[in-house]
Amino acid sequence: MGEFRHSIDQKGRLIVPAKFRGDLGHKFVVTRGMDGCLFGYPQSEWQALEKKLRQLPLTKRDARAFVRFFYSAATECTLDKQGRINLPQPLIKHANLVKACVLIGVSSRIEIWDEKRWEASSAEIAENFDSIAENMLDFDL
Repeated sequence: MGEFRHSIDQKGRLIVPAKFRGDLGHKFVVTRGMDGCLFGYPQSEWQALEKKLRQLPLTKRDARAFVRFFYSAATECTLDKQGRINLPQPLIKHANLVKACVLIGVSSRIEIWDEKRWEASSAEIAENFDSIAENMLDFDL
């Protein structure tokens, strides 16, 4: 849980907040996320997700496309002594990470956002939160 702001440097290094490091572990997986952000998963969550993705039918075009896109940029990130990860260029480009970033905790993963993109998305969600909450009834929440 939580929202933290850090800057990515020119070498693609980004500080992972101390609050997230314990749950993520020393090594974790980062890949393309939805809505223009990156998803970061602890190894155990990544393995559980892989198990589900392996069950997708190869005969479905959307399933093949999703799995290709999701896996092709996935990378194992290792925290350095300063608590930073080094993100590869395809992931930086996907999330349009230039300088200011926002890292948020979302259940069992983290999301890494460009600050401006996060603020726009967050503002849109806040504006529509009541109707979004109503739709959660469909998911038995």
